[in-house]
Amino acid sequence: MESASEIISSESIARRFEALRAESRRALVCYVTAGHPSPSATVELLQGLEGAGADVIELGVPFSDPVADGPVIQASSAAALANGVTLDSSLELLGRAGVSVPVVLFTYLNPLLAAGPDALGRAAAAGIAGILVTDLPLGADPAREAWLARSGLDFIRLVAPTTPDDRLAGICEHGSGFVYLISRMGVTGTRDGAPADVGPMVRKLRSVTDLPVCVGFGISTPAQARAVSKMADGVVVGSAIVQAAGDSVEAAVNLVRSMREAMDG
Repeated sequence: MESASEIISSESIARRFEALRAESRRALVCYVTAGHPSPSATVELLQGLEGAGADVIELGVPFSDPVADGPVIQASSAAALANGVTLDSSLELLGRAGVSVPVVLFTYLNPLLAAGPDALGRAAAAGIAGILVTDLPLGADPAREAWLARSGLDFIRLVAPTTPDDRLAGICEHGSGFVYLISRMGVTGTRDGAPADVGPMVRKLRSVTDLPVCVGFGISTPAQARAVSKMADGVVVGSAIVQAAGDSVEAAVNLVRSMREAMDG
């Protein structure tokens, strides 16, 4: 049975994008794996990313089989699991961090289901604004999709370069918060160059939805972030931050600060 907190709608993501539009700026969306490199470092990292200019934070729930992720995030998940981190302890780390920017719970379906039918209510109570389930495409499990859609959390949807045109509008219609555009096929990971065909993909999405379009997968340098921010409403950075955090929280925070400066420059 759904708790009361599951039907309270969060509008913090929409408000953040509205504020950015008013300033003619683009969103910097930063991913971290909860519990990597350690639980205490995650708290410090969340706070540091907010201070460095992150507009939205994706808090990744560690999972034993993250098939959509490359070696960097796979290794971070393994380390976090070894540290005993679960969905609920991920929420506890968020509470300890006390950040004010919107936070999206980034997870696979298995950890979410294992956490129980009231997991979304606990997430909302912990301050989560949205949820992204990597392995739940539109139409794959209508009952689960309905459960997520009525939770009050923004339901972030993924689209890919290969998504058929006739599915784009449906995916966006059944999502909220923003649309996450995967810039290339394959798994997550850093790349040397900016995606070449982001502009046309963003324009195609904007023709079917008013939701902000954020582009991720492979963005790892300030120059790439700046280039993509000229075409999209937001830039998603994951593996580069996780990799830097493996060296130190300071390295990850400095990377995000440099990306924010490049995007605003």
